[in-house]
This record gives sequence, structure tokens and C-alpha cells, in this order.
Amino acid sequence: MKKLVLAYSGGLDTSYCLKKLSNEDYEVHAVSVNTGGFSKKQIEKQKKKAYAMGASTYKSINALKSFYEKIVKYLIYGNVLKNNTYPLSVSAERIIQSIEIIEYAKNINADFVSHGSTGAGNDQVRFDLIFQVLAPEIQIITPIRDNKLTREAEIDYLKNQGINLSWEKAQYSINQGLWGTSVGGNETLTSNQSLPDTAYPSPLTKTSPKKIILSFKAGEIVALNGKNTSPVNLIQKLQEIAKDYAIGRDTHVGDTIIGIKGRVGFEAAAPMIIIKAHHLLEKHTQTKWQQFQKEQMANFYGMQLHEGNYLDAVMRDIEAFLESSQKTVNGDVFITLYPNRFELEGVESPNDLMNASFASYGENNKAWTAEDAKGFIKISSNSHKIFKTINQ
Repeated sequence: MKKLVLAYSGGLDTSYCLKKLSNEDYEVHAVSVNTGGFSKKQIEKQKKKAYAMGASTYKSINALKSFYEKIVKYLIYGNVLKNNTYPLSVSAERIIQSIEIIEYAKNINADFVSHGSTGAGNDQVRFDLIFQVLAPEIQIITPIRDNKLTREAEIDYLKNQGINLSWEKAQYSINQGLWGTSVGGNETLTSNQSLPDTAYPSPLTKTSPKKIILSFKAGEIVALNGKNTSPVNLIQKLQEIAKDYAIGRDTHVGDTIIGIKGRVGFEAAAPMIIIKAHHLLEKHTQTKWQQFQKEQMANFYGMQLHEGNYLDAVMRDIEAFLESSQKTVNGDVFITLYPNRFELEGVESPNDLMNASFASYGENNKAWTAEDAKGFIKISSNSHKIFKTINQ
């Protein structure tokens, strides 16, 4: 039999692939990669379903730590929001999932790797690109894309195989992970409709304001309300607190990899709070040109990550720059949570460049004289004067 690793989620598409390929004499090894969206109960359910569909083996890979270390950490360093809106929730997950799956395929000497992507989305690019780069010798098989299958055709095939599970399409498509949850529905297929409150998985249940403190060391989140634990645990704990305030909801509109516009809703309470808190701390602790240059590079980094180009060497170069820029990003950020929003109240940092011993903006100056200021302004105006005189 031909050994094949399938990126398996337990949904209709990957269930069809699993059954179809196992019927075609492939030895199918179903692999799910947990980047924050699966509970123990869900993983056990996936396992049972995989074996019922004909899997030779089932493997669940916990990739939370590697997801943070390889990707999320740099999204925080860069304050990355696609189109100034979206924290790259799903696209970032797909990168690490692709890497984990192809590495597993190599470890078991698989001849083939498969995924359930259609030909109409971004995920096909992300999976294929990473598979091809990391294991060009392993052939990629994509039954849904290659045969242009509809949901109805997949369901009919499974029913004919004696599998009569409920495959009703949910009103809203939910993809939950460590770095946010995407929400898709009929409204996101339009340009003028917004998702209703009921579409989001986390309802508003808290209305009384709540104060929290996020602590950072060298740009990494290290504590919540003074309690230290791993960054992954801190993200999860903050999400549990902030989701009750329905914080971090928005709709992202952007350009897909395949050249069409796409629209998706999301809720990402913890990511939005962490990114904004981190950015505020940077404003206090980095120079003007550090912030300016980092913003350009982080924007490029986020765009390349979204489009699946994570393995390009330039990404490691940018990561080195981002890491270097975080040396002084230390301190606490004070935040208050409210229904549907949050406020950044201020920071305390040993590296705070708002040091009153030099000057207080708009109030007094201790490091220069009035004559110094006049000379500085006069020289600063020279280029403008010259241009105006020559071109008057």
C-alpha cells in the first residue's frame, strides 16, 4: 500500500479525503495539528471518526508552543495587523500546521501527503508551497480541488459508503485558535452586511469595567496581573477574561493570494489587547527611527506570512531585526476592559524615554537654551528656503 499523510480536521472535506483515499489502497495516516482550537474531547472525537473512515493511524500534534515560538512571538514584536485590522489568526495557524504535517510525513517515510483544500481559497497555496519546499520528493494529492467536488457530491459518496453522519453546513463557519477565531457566513460574502452578535462564539456576559496589568520583558508577555507563566498560558488566560466583554470583534477585508477580494469576521480579544499594549510600551521605550523602520518591516513580514512565504530567507532576517528591536521593551501596561472595547491607561517602564530630567513636552526644557532652539530651527528651515528661492 502507498503510505500517505492526510491533514485531517474531522470535517466533511477531510473526512471525504480519508475515506476516498483509503478505498484507493492508500495507507492513510490522519494527522491533526492543534494550534489552540481543539479540546481533549474534540481530539478524542476526531480520533474515533478517523478510524471509522478507514485511517491506518491517527496522530494529534500539540503545536501550541512551536506556534508561539516560530510565529506568534514575531507577530507581537511587529504589532502585525493585516490591513491595520486583522491579527492573521487563521493564516498564521496554517503555516505551522503545514510545517508540522510535512515533517511528520518525512519522519514516517510517507510517499504522499494530502489536504482537503478547494481551488478557491488561500489554504491550498499555503499547504502546497510549504510541502513542496520542505519535501519536494513527496507527492501532493488534493481530491477536492482536483475533482472540483461540491459538498453534496462529498456527502453522497460518504452515504454510499455507509457513513450517515450529519454533515449539515453550519450557519456560520468558525475556526478557533490561539491567535483568534475567524467567523464566516452569508454576511461576509457581501460588501454591505455585518455579522450579527449571535454569529460570534463568545457572547457579551460582563459589563462592569475590569482593570488588568500586562507585563512585558524584551517584548514578550511574561505576566498577567503580576502572575508569571508561559506566554501561551498567558494568551489563553487573557482570552478567557476578555472574551466575556466581547472585545476584539471586527471584519477584515483584504486581497487573497489568488487575486480576489475576501471578507471574514473575527474575534480576537487577547491578540488585539496584547498587540495594542505592546505597541504602547514601544512608543515609550523605542526611538523614533526604531519605530518607523520596524513598522515597515513588520508590515512586509505580515504580508509574506499571510501569502504562505514563511520559508523565504528574508523572513529570518526580519525576525532577527524584530528580536533586536525588543531589548528595551520592558515594563507594565495598565488596561481597563469595558463591553466591546478596552482602554490603554499608561505604562511603567525602567526604559521609559519620557524622562522628566531632560524635558516635559510643552512645559519646560532643561537640556537646551532658547538660543539653541532658535539655531536648530533656523538650520532645519534651510532646505525649505533653498527650494522655495530656486523655484519661486
